[in-house]
Amino acid sequence: MADEFKPSSDRRSDRSSSTSRFPIREVTVREVTFEHSSQFVPLLQHLGCSLLVSTYAAGKVVSVGVQNGELKLGFSNFQQAMGVAVGPEGLAVGGPNLVWLLRDAQSLADQIDPPGSYDRGFLTRESFVTGNIHVHELAWSHAGELWLVNTLFSCLCTLHEDYYFVPRWQPPFITSLAPQDRCHLNGLAMAQGVPKYVTALGTSDEPRGWRDSKVNGGIVIDVESGRTVADGFCMPHSPRIHQGRLLLLDSGRGRLVKVDPDDGTVELLAEYPGYGRGLGICGPIAFVGMSKARETSVFGGVPICQDRGAMRCGIVAVDLISGRSLAYLEFKTGVEELFDVQVVAGTRNPVVCGPFPVQDQQTPVWVVPPPEAARGIPKQSKIGTVSRRQASNSSLNWPSVPGRTDPPFRS
Repeated sequence: MADEFKPSSDRRSDRSSSTSRFPIREVTVREVTFEHSSQFVPLLQHLGCSLLVSTYAAGKVVSVGVQNGELKLGFSNFQQAMGVAVGPEGLAVGGPNLVWLLRDAQSLADQIDPPGSYDRGFLTRESFVTGNIHVHELAWSHAGELWLVNTLFSCLCTLHEDYYFVPRWQPPFITSLAPQDRCHLNGLAMAQGVPKYVTALGTSDEPRGWRDSKVNGGIVIDVESGRTVADGFCMPHSPRIHQGRLLLLDSGRGRLVKVDPDDGTVELLAEYPGYGRGLGICGPIAFVGMSKARETSVFGGVPICQDRGAMRCGIVAVDLISGRSLAYLEFKTGVEELFDVQVVAGTRNPVVCGPFPVQDQQTPVWVVPPPEAARGIPKQSKIGTVSRRQASNSSLNWPSVPGRTDPPFRS
């Protein structure tokens, strides 16, 4: 990296608890230490943004913000947190067998303890059970519908209260809907609010067949046409469209690249010392998530993992014009793998009120209508159900994205 690791440091600990019915007791303490370069805080202040980072191994969503000129990190427990989607009304966080939905409570943010610390708050309100579909990235459509990368079933899907998930699209080389992780579909780029590109680790149609070609079998697919627009990547992740350009992480090589979908040419923009997952962009700056490699066969032969001692876990800020590394945040202990990095624009210091406030050492937040307002709220027609707004796209007819005219999922 162009910016050497000469950090100003900070230390933060958080608690991760498990509970039994009787008694409730604390069993684990996780200490997280981190360091950051001197330019990381000024960069966030200049951009007027903050970050949300998911780490599935540690089971956290981390808010990264600035208060009174100091870097502030908040840790919220979300079991095996994967993709994070930031939308106009809130967040979605993918988990091992469900998706958490958090409401944007910006009007209440400055009241959350400690008062006056936050300028935006996200409150966990619902969870939707999908089953363990190995969800990876998530994204909101222009109509407010949530799209998921369903890695186990090799498809893109949406949610509907009558089903665990609704399959919407598969790569053309996948011949059936089966829980076999055939190509390790993982990343999703949206364009004008609809799915545009996806990344996968291979073109296999066999159960977990992508593992045989992980070193150079990674591809980018155009969703509308089903055409592979570029290949030869090593375990690619996190495709994004920024100012009309397609960017992605060539994760196994530790590279941020630009791809020309017309001719498949790939241009190197930057290199970084970690396995890349998570790409958030604000203006001309890309925030790239870096992870250390697990000691598993999955990473055997992957170029970036040849020197494990040099690998870092954290976030590096890259100038997309020059390719220079401008600043970084590095986790020294407690966190070794990241999955997603999302920008929260126009927000200085957000707070995530997760589903486990006691474990997060947060004061619980209750949003309840006053008695006079409660009388005007209609009762549910069915006891035990959750009232839902009419879905923006209630039709279950295939397809909901163009480019595929025949239903590929047949019973």
